[in-house]
Amino acid sequence: MKIVHAADLHVDSPLRGLERYEGAPVDQIRRATRHALENLVSFCISEQAELLLLAGDLFDDDWRDYGSGLFFVSQLARLSESNTRVVWIRGNHDAASKITRRLKLPAHVYELASRRPESRIFEDLGVAVHGQGFATAAVTDNLAERYPHPISGLLNVGLLHTALEGREGHGRYAPCQLDHLVNKGYDYWALGHVHKREVLAQNPWVVFPGNLQGRHAKETGPKGAFLLHVESERVALVQPVVLDVVRWEVCEVDASAAASPDDVVDLTGSVLEQCLQHADGRLVAARVVVTGASRAHTHLRSDPERFSAEVRARGIELFGNGLWVEQVRLETRAGLDVEQLRSGDDPAGHLARALHELRADSAQLLELREHFTELYQKLPNELRTAPLGLPLDDPETLRAALEDVEQLLLPRLLSLEEP
Repeated sequence: MKIVHAADLHVDSPLRGLERYEGAPVDQIRRATRHALENLVSFCISEQAELLLLAGDLFDDDWRDYGSGLFFVSQLARLSESNTRVVWIRGNHDAASKITRRLKLPAHVYELASRRPESRIFEDLGVAVHGQGFATAAVTDNLAERYPHPISGLLNVGLLHTALEGREGHGRYAPCQLDHLVNKGYDYWALGHVHKREVLAQNPWVVFPGNLQGRHAKETGPKGAFLLHVESERVALVQPVVLDVVRWEVCEVDASAAASPDDVVDLTGSVLEQCLQHADGRLVAARVVVTGASRAHTHLRSDPERFSAEVRARGIELFGNGLWVEQVRLETRAGLDVEQLRSGDDPAGHLARALHELRADSAQLLELREHFTELYQKLPNELRTAPLGLPLDDPETLRAALEDVEQLLLPRLLSLEEP
């Protein structure tokens, strides 16, 4: 028997802010969550999976219209071809209180209750699925501790949307401890909410499949689901399955050996080619991060817009519509011994010490933050919030900006520009 476990589909996620990127393939990226769901359904059919488990956040808040719901229903209806039954729960994004519109789901699709734990028993499969969805968007109770005891003689699966004891970048919803899940007596815990693939335990299996499709540069790498092979009411094998349509990647370029911006553009082209090779024909949305102590540093920083345009032009030249450079970040450094400079009494030494002390002084950083308050409030919302945001009220962002200032001003002050 085969079971497929997926979560965090976020169908029709709005992905706000893409329009402000020149040349962004907005429609292709926005439709990626739909195409990934199509891939998931097609995979279940091709594998003749008996059961599909969906661990919450099927949608990304309330539908703007019925189109999202109709698309979802149409895809699940396809699973009748393979007699694949579906069990799903609601997560924080599609909690019962948030999705106000309703559509009748096909008869082979079962939603577990949101007010209390519920079990769906498939006698013909020898499987019992236990779970509870979110009644509201912010569930802070430990739902798992109320899940029923395992049923003897069946494969027991726990379907749960949770952050466990906390995961970076995710709300601490339905908190619980891994040890509690392991000791519950279930054979497999099908988790959702965390967008990174994680296998937390194998005896029994406790698994986050990650989201089905990456949506921005913080959700990189292959995305998809897990395929369970079940033998004699036991999970014999668990395999990751890649089902994404657009591949987000952070492509790091080491510019240490580069003597000029042209050299860095050439190095970037090689790194982008490697990212494209690993994507197996998918569109790659790449964030280019250039690092290293480089002789090209000053020239790069003197005209970053030109360098970004040249990187994008090289990407188009080499890869056409198969690659979109989402952003170019310069994190290079000048070939300076900054610590030695800080010990000097010349202007460069005074500046180096002042910037270093400012970065280390939390009180001064808070004072500096106040100077940005008015500007910060004037920024559009997408420039103030993650994942595309510029959080000027964050001390770590200010520290990084001050390091950039140091690396820009000191070489100029010392007249170290390349001829």
